[in-house]
Amino acid sequence: MTVAIRVDNLSKGYWLGQAKESGGYKTLRESLMSAVAAPFRPRSEDTGQFWALKDVGFGVRSGEVVGIIGRNGAGKSTLLKILSRITKPTTGQIILRGQVASLLEVGTGFHPELTGRENIYLNGAILGMSRAKIARKFDEIAAFAETEQFLDVPVKRYSSGMYVRLAFAVAAHLEPEILIIDEVLAVGDAAFQKKCLGKMQEVGCSGRTVLFVSHNMAAISALCNRVVLLENGKVTFDGPSQVGVERYSLAGAMAPAVDLTAATNRQGPREHARFAAISLFNKDRQPCDNFFMGEPMTVELEIECSRRLKSAEVGFSVANALGVRIHMFVSTWEGLHCDLIEGWHRFRISVPKLLVYPGTYTVTPFLKRSGQAVDDQVDAAISFAVMEADLTGHRPFFKRYTHSKCEVYCPSRWRHSPPTEINEPSVSGDSLD
Repeated sequence: MTVAIRVDNLSKGYWLGQAKESGGYKTLRESLMSAVAAPFRPRSEDTGQFWALKDVGFGVRSGEVVGIIGRNGAGKSTLLKILSRITKPTTGQIILRGQVASLLEVGTGFHPELTGRENIYLNGAILGMSRAKIARKFDEIAAFAETEQFLDVPVKRYSSGMYVRLAFAVAAHLEPEILIIDEVLAVGDAAFQKKCLGKMQEVGCSGRTVLFVSHNMAAISALCNRVVLLENGKVTFDGPSQVGVERYSLAGAMAPAVDLTAATNRQGPREHARFAAISLFNKDRQPCDNFFMGEPMTVELEIECSRRLKSAEVGFSVANALGVRIHMFVSTWEGLHCDLIEGWHRFRISVPKLLVYPGTYTVTPFLKRSGQAVDDQVDAAISFAVMEADLTGHRPFFKRYTHSKCEVYCPSRWRHSPPTEINEPSVSGDSLD
């Protein structure tokens, strides 16, 4: 299989403070202002250089869907801008074989004064598509973007969501050989994100090459078989997505702990107590907010009591990406009855198995006196992602159901009786035992 993208010893450096001019012209005003400010400028501004990327190298075969992951500032967006020819590398080279379509930020490549219809044709022309080919795809693009009634309106009047829908629809439907997508999909609503992920799966299956940057590890696991992990501008892992996602999580890439002392998204009078912090841990007691299906998860709640709370009931609910509550954990349901005296308290809740489908979920903790209204509740205090895993030993392919309305996975035992084993039809059915 041919290599669609080749990156060799790629580095990108930026000067901190005053820019080091490598070419171009400065106006007289800029020259005068620079000369006046020079005596007052700290020396460090003249010598510091920051390397956003350093000696990065990897290859992507035609038809591969590769995820680029890493914490904020790792160099992901810089890499995509170089691959999209938006900026030049300081050293190294890239080789791209095929037409490239990039979706790096809202409205990239759109002219604000042109209508949605005109921008579709403009973007198609930039990608090297003929007018006839764009016309054949036009209705499909408009339907996917759900902007049919606004096609003749200048895009400067579009909301950010409309921008994203139309931009993604153009990039995905005009069939470029290489598709590069940054975290821009996070701007869309949950329903559109699911729609885009489904389309990206189709694009990957069609043999086109996709580079996908996201902090949503569930989406990375569902779409990509391989990931490139960046840390401080360097490649620290290049391999199977499941292993890469686990390394990303163990490296504390998402800081799965939240200080709730100043949280404003809360309900209740807080007359007796309030939540101070919430944290998530994996089976190794490491801070973590990315879990594989079936893995254990531990939730820790820290509570500050200002006065005694008798017959305390502490719990939390778990909601899906659409905000629909799918499960609740309550202390009294598990036989824990306690009075909270004044001071600090910690609750540690162990969930033996996360039996939910891949996706992103939020946790809402609450506390109250049993039978009474909540005294404190922090809505969507923390989030975590669940990635696909083989729980049965025979590759269940949960990816097919990632975008369905199902949430909770319940293991079951199945038995099949072929005609040769069935003597007479049974109304009640055979027992599984």
